Amino acid sequence: MLWVAVSVVGLGFLIALEIAARRYGEPGPITDQAREVVFAPKSGTVLYVSMALMMVVLTWRQRFIAVGAAIGIDVVFWLVRWAVDAEMMYGNGALWVTLACAVIAVTRRTGRDRVLLLKGVGLALLLVAGRKTGYTWLLITSKTRPAVLDQYMATADHALGNPSWLVGRIVEATGTVGAQVLNWVYVQLAVGAVIVALYQLRNVAVERRFPGHHLVRTFLVIGLLGPGIYMIFPVVGPIFAYGADGGHWAVANLWPDTPPPVSTPHPMPFDQVTPRNCMPSLHTAWAAAIFIHSRKGPWALRLLGAFWLIATLGATLGFGYHYGADIVAGVVFTLTIETALRSLDRGWDRPGIQLVVYGAAVFAALLASYRYLPMEMAEHPWVFGPLLILAMSSVVYGYVRTTKLWERKPASAHLPEPRREPQPELV
Repeated sequence: MLWVAVSVVGLGFLIALEIAARRYGEPGPITDQAREVVFAPKSGTVLYVSMALMMVVLTWRQRFIAVGAAIGIDVVFWLVRWAVDAEMMYGNGALWVTLACAVIAVTRRTGRDRVLLLKGVGLALLLVAGRKTGYTWLLITSKTRPAVLDQYMATADHALGNPSWLVGRIVEATGTVGAQVLNWVYVQLAVGAVIVALYQLRNVAVERRFPGHHLVRTFLVIGLLGPGIYMIFPVVGPIFAYGADGGHWAVANLWPDTPPPVSTPHPMPFDQVTPRNCMPSLHTAWAAAIFIHSRKGPWALRLLGAFWLIATLGATLGFGYHYGADIVAGVVFTLTIETALRSLDRGWDRPGIQLVVYGAAVFAALLASYRYLPMEMAEHPWVFGPLLILAMSSVVYGYVRTTKLWERKPASAHLPEPRREPQPELV
């Protein structure tokens, strides 16, 4: 019943986004995904990593067959597109195999095997749908939020020393190679996530069940809740508000060479194309989730998680996509969601509830301070800068302390009380 309820709510959400996108003359997530069954996908990598997630429920023989079938279908599509001079892209084969597994689950499997395979397919399609809904959300933010709050963010960022301007100059100094590495990590964030998720789900096929909590759950919830904050706090980023990419909408062409002067901020109008997707930094939130979930793996996985987090931070700041204040909020956002999901899995207890409430309060306080205290933050950087870092660090410390407490005290399973045998009556 829980899976059915979640599916119904998810379908209703997709339909609502489809209707909203059509109002602005753009295809919604359902149409966009349906067309990729035949036409060239936007990202073949996402379709293949989604199929990889689905294959955790298959045996090794079935996995080889699935990969071979996906590659064979893609070769056929590639030849047809080459013959008719159409747009070239791979990934249709992976989507076909995923959908075929859904059909097999319904028609050829029964009982627990059917449920397990459907969960694997659902996990893959959720990852794809999450990306599609993200595109639609970005469209909605650009159309419905004509004014942005970048001046507030840039002013508040003086308390942190304008890190986007500093890292932007460092990335420029590294040249083409450094920029290409950071860009690949930034664009292919899903690859790092799937590597960690595959490690966490490596025993699903043997145990015939999914673990209670894993990285994909955190990823999906971050993507679900984050765009709602975009609507409340619309920000386009330094490269657009203070750089050449903003065109005539930009305040001035200052990024990354000259930090903006401290002046009273105001909401500023911006175009209806650029997404308002800065507050909080979801790329930072997702990279932090990868880092957190890689901590229980072998040294190579831990190294990957640390590299992905550092490189993502370098890209988000160095390419001018985010302010430093976005990063601080993104870390708090992730840890609060991660704590809530872990508490949901193991059972709510006092430390979990306290940390979720505290994390939500800190996140709300950060947004309020960016909006209503930016001048005070810029004029007293040696006070507010350490306060911002201290607020973020307190949530990090609370998370580490709470999870260690949980590791020492495993979740208690609810066992029914033993049935009492009726006592014989005295004669």
